[in-house]
Amino acid sequence: MLFRAVVVCAALAPLMAAAEEVGCVTTAWKLLGANHRVCVSAFDDPKVPGVACHISQARTGGIKGSLGVAEDPSQFSIACRQIGPITLPADLPKEETVFSEGTSLIFKETRVNRLWDPKRRTLVYLAISRKVIEGAPANSISSVPVMPWR
Repeated sequence: MLFRAVVVCAALAPLMAAAEEVGCVTTAWKLLGANHRVCVSAFDDPKVPGVACHISQARTGGIKGSLGVAEDPSQFSIACRQIGPITLPADLPKEETVFSEGTSLIFKETRVNRLWDPKRRTLVYLAISRKVIEGAPANSISSVPVMPWR
């Protein structure tokens, strides 16, 4: 089961955006290990030129956080904006995962899905926290109307 999930993630990786870290702000000082932080990352929509998103995520510090084995809390926010002319591909799916980042060693991730609302000509970006054992995930939303650029 885990092997199958790894294979699927590896196959989808080229289709998803890679995030660039913009910066982090310390939220709590820790005596041992890294401080607790909120970090902001940016990514461009891999299939829709002209759209960029910024996502902020809480990062756990301490010894576990320094070793990369801490589970980050499901606290995040997303903002997406038009940064240039938007060119919609003819085969744009109605819903697609555009970004994914693990927030624990194995079972938890923050995922961003793009949804297309044709009636309002709007791209909707939905960030969710996915954890295998919990039912109702945390979420945040941002939308970008498709309009002429300048």
